[in-house]
Amino acid sequence: MTSREVTQKVINQEELFILDVRNESDFNDWKIEGAKFNYLNVPYFELLDGVEGILDKLPSDKDILVVCAKEGSSIMIADMLSEEGLDVAYLKGGMKAWSEHLEPIKVGNLKDGGEMYQFVRIGKGCLSYMVVSNGEAAIIDATRMIDIYTKFAENIGATITHVFDTHLHADHISGGRAIAEKINATYWLPPKDATEVTFEYQPLEGGTDVTIGNTTINIHALYSPGHTIGSTSFVVDEKYLLSGDILFIDSIGRPDLAGKAEDWVADLRESLYTRYRELSEELVVLPAHFMIIDELNKDGSVSGKLGTLFEQNHGLNIEDENEFRKLVTENLPPQPNAYQEIRETNMGIISPDVEKQREMEIGPNRCAVR
Repeated sequence: MTSREVTQKVINQEELFILDVRNESDFNDWKIEGAKFNYLNVPYFELLDGVEGILDKLPSDKDILVVCAKEGSSIMIADMLSEEGLDVAYLKGGMKAWSEHLEPIKVGNLKDGGEMYQFVRIGKGCLSYMVVSNGEAAIIDATRMIDIYTKFAENIGATITHVFDTHLHADHISGGRAIAEKINATYWLPPKDATEVTFEYQPLEGGTDVTIGNTTINIHALYSPGHTIGSTSFVVDEKYLLSGDILFIDSIGRPDLAGKAEDWVADLRESLYTRYRELSEELVVLPAHFMIIDELNKDGSVSGKLGTLFEQNHGLNIEDENEFRKLVTENLPPQPNAYQEIRETNMGIISPDVEKQREMEIGPNRCAVR
């Protein structure tokens, strides 16, 4: 079963029983999530002598998927279960493939006939975007799997002319600079996040308009520090708010990934409670991540009206500043795996090979607090 097929089961809220044969610690840290998924975690080495001991724990009325890290172990266990008469599948490419799958979903139209697409990295909770207008495209917060974006643009007849990162990412390796170099597009990065980068970029600063196609579709830079010192939001076409890692649908951004939690709490609150309050509540918020599977809409996209988030997102409704400070500085989730190495990669300071990059990104995103 491919990652795309599993993704469709997640989106359609279908039932699936997952037999995960990774170590217990890996399973507890990060697994395939679905609203109607059930799980059994039995490490592979416990099944080497046979699967008879778990047959009574497996359902006869649900699809069964065997999952491991890279694929090999799950193939062997799936074969053993098949020999016992069960109809099972294994996850092609394992959790590494699950981590890299991107699902493109159209989230809406632009006023001039263009479109907004969201690329859902379902296994890691990363969200990236493509704005298309009059045969040209802009990409925001791209992952390192750059061929998916370039091929998608080619298939819809669009030329990528601009690539943006809302901030210097710490939980995944950006593909923004690589895409820009590959196709000779302009790469934009907030200058306050770029003080240590080793490459040239276009500074993304407040009041910037960028022309896509024959019209300017109003990509405005809205300075909104807090998650990083340079975090920048975009208002696109006066309709969409691309909030980066400042604001999510069910949570808010954490300010500690550069070791500046106490210093940046006030900035984070200012961005969320003052700057965002000045925006239209009709804006559709499109964040750079989601934290839990419940944030997916029925079509698999992740979005919500800004006004609705002000009503329902707990992180936007903490009147007491000390309580807000405690939320974003205490009881934080673990920091993303290899986040310092990821930051250095995104600065251009180190250049790990592809396999090392895959290892650095394994695990969930942890950019949010709620």
